[in-house]
Amino acid sequence: MTNLAHLIDHTALKPETTSDQIQKLCHEAKEHHFASVCVNPVWVSKASSLLKETDVKVCTVIGFPLGASISKVKAFETTCAIEDGATEVDMVINIGAMKDGQDDLVKKDIQAVVQAANDKALVKVILETCLLTKEEIKRASKLAMDAGADFVKTSTGFSSGGATIEDVRLMREVVGESKGVKASGGIRDKETAEAMVSAGASRIGASSSVHIVK
Repeated sequence: MTNLAHLIDHTALKPETTSDQIQKLCHEAKEHHFASVCVNPVWVSKASSLLKETDVKVCTVIGFPLGASISKVKAFETTCAIEDGATEVDMVINIGAMKDGQDDLVKKDIQAVVQAANDKALVKVILETCLLTKEEIKRASKLAMDAGADFVKTSTGFSSGGATIEDVRLMREVVGESKGVKASGGIRDKETAEAMVSAGASRIGASSSVHIVK
């Protein structure tokens, strides 16, 4: 089994997150060699400063948690985040458009972020799988790949459900081996994290990261 710590995005996305908590998050990420810290855009600059000259990346979220911002806003958020030091961005798709079958709109929305990232940051696309049917998950995963994204991701952690083994397996089948799959939402122990990796996850999003690796 791969070292789990190297697959974890150590996450703090609650609206009430404080500066001290971001400091603690970054300290833990350095100590355990997590893949990244995942923080809200307002904390990117601080996290980037705290993690300078370490192997921990800074990840942030775009159009979060609803995915209902217009594409121009998501693109602008991405540009600002990269300027502040983010090297990974997790964007939420236009979920309503996905449910409406407006695949072209969904694809263009993702493309706006991919183009704004301009190879300066990895783009992970949050599908919010708990709100989609299996068929929609397959279509959304393919749209993300066609739009040039690097990863598909299950969940924000702010909706009615999180990652499931079945959804991770389905997403991996669609994207193949060359792209990433991030399982996120409700992963709180080592057993669940390892099960997600076995199902095809190449990255884990968790706020219980220290508990998972210990």
